[in-house]
Amino acid sequence: MWIEPVSTLELVFKGLIVGILASAPMGPVGVLTIQRTLNKGRWYGMVTGLGAAVSDIIYAALSILGMSFVMDFIEKPSNMFWFKVIGGILLMIFGIYTYLSNPTQNLRPTNPNKGSLMHNGITGFLVTFSNPLIILLFIALMARFEFVVPEHYLEQGLGYIAIFGGAILWWLCLTYVINKVRNKFQVSTICKINRIIGSIVIVAGFLGFVWALLPKFGISI
Repeated sequence: MWIEPVSTLELVFKGLIVGILASAPMGPVGVLTIQRTLNKGRWYGMVTGLGAAVSDIIYAALSILGMSFVMDFIEKPSNMFWFKVIGGILLMIFGIYTYLSNPTQNLRPTNPNKGSLMHNGITGFLVTFSNPLIILLFIALMARFEFVVPEHYLEQGLGYIAIFGGAILWWLCLTYVINKVRNKFQVSTICKINRIIGSIVIVAGFLGFVWALLPKFGISI
């Protein structure tokens, strides 16, 4: 059976984007990471994000296992069309929810005890892992970026490693920036970051939705 080739570099790039977009919204673990970076130091915030990234890659794997039963389904162009359309819509809904949400509600009283780096990493993992709804976000992102490539196990595996890398990249950048502006940081900044992220997710979902529809109007991209 002939298998359509895929670009490994393209799939890795998509994995990085999926990892960043899945990690970026300022949910409980994002706020916790910022708090720990400000109060304990950058590496305490970083290991909190690392724990979240481990949880993300587990949920990403569960997402693809949950989608494995539709592999044959999405190989058909007409079915793949609906898969991308629904994925774009779900991504827009999630972006709107992120934009309108108030992440400062997740702020907690500061604990003077720094704890070990391992403890901070484990709690970051548990906070993220306690929200199984993230699977829906991963499914939407994978549909938007056409991340599922049946019969390309090596490329798909590298793509998953890239998801983890994207998540780590996000937490590295976030903790670096927060650490640099710690003396000027304000709580309202968290909301601003969240709105920017929400806007990016909305645009990504909208573009995916539009690009899925264009071929129906005879426009190739």
